[in-house]
Amino acid sequence: MSTISTIDIRDVTATLNYLVPSGERPAIHTVQPPEGAPWRTGASLPQVVTIRDARPLLSQLSLDRQGFTLIRHKADVENFYDPREVRASYYPKAAAAIRRASGAAQVFVFDHNVRNASKALRNEDGAREPARSVHNDFTAASGRRRAEDELAAAGLDPRPLLRRRFAIINLWQPIRGPVRDAPLALCDAGSVAPEDLIASDLIRRDRVGEIYQLAYNPAHRWFYFPDMRADEALLIKCFDSDGDVARFAPHSAFDDPSVSPGAPPRESIELRSLAIFAPRTA
Repeated sequence: MSTISTIDIRDVTATLNYLVPSGERPAIHTVQPPEGAPWRTGASLPQVVTIRDARPLLSQLSLDRQGFTLIRHKADVENFYDPREVRASYYPKAAAAIRRASGAAQVFVFDHNVRNASKALRNEDGAREPARSVHNDFTAASGRRRAEDELAAAGLDPRPLLRRRFAIINLWQPIRGPVRDAPLALCDAGSVAPEDLIASDLIRRDRVGEIYQLAYNPAHRWFYFPDMRADEALLIKCFDSDGDVARFAPHSAFDDPSVSPGAPPRESIELRSLAIFAPRTA
């Protein structure tokens, strides 16, 4: 259970898009769906929530309690829209930062995406728009499956490694700052009930993944870091094999009503990593 204090914290009131539970399995297409099929199924429920400034609380935040935290992280990348440069230059430093912050013994970075609404509209540089629905990138099932797949693809035997504790941790960073358009809201994992998590198909060009979308629960506690700079990064827990710590930290872009219209489009990069912890000692 999270013990985060919310005394004397600035907050904003904003709208987040939840999923209406229907009993049917939702699906989201990331590529052009078959003719006549919708891009996504399931009704959206816009819900007004309070999102609190987490900066004064940074000393209280933990990947294993709330499921997210903020770190200083300088990215020496010339062109974030060049996948080869990002993999060669950004991945190793990001893996080292995740290892230091999480205490993991090994960290494998396995993919990334960049978000820029202007480029996405022009279908340029592989950029996507900010994701404006409440979600978590993996489920209990798909987190383990992706870990197995990535280790096997790296030529490693997943079986001995995944007998240890392992986690999928995202690193989210502005390409340019300060971020005022579409900042990221983060839900305290301790405020999420199991029944809030709705497994949904994520249909890609080459595979079908599985994510959690969320049903609204007034108990959810939302936070953000206003005006994030390019030398700051968020770490977000998207799966943990240990059921006694924060396992899933849902998140979503949102429109900050305190920001004047016309703010530059948010540019950000998010990478996903597999963190494997040292074997437990008796």
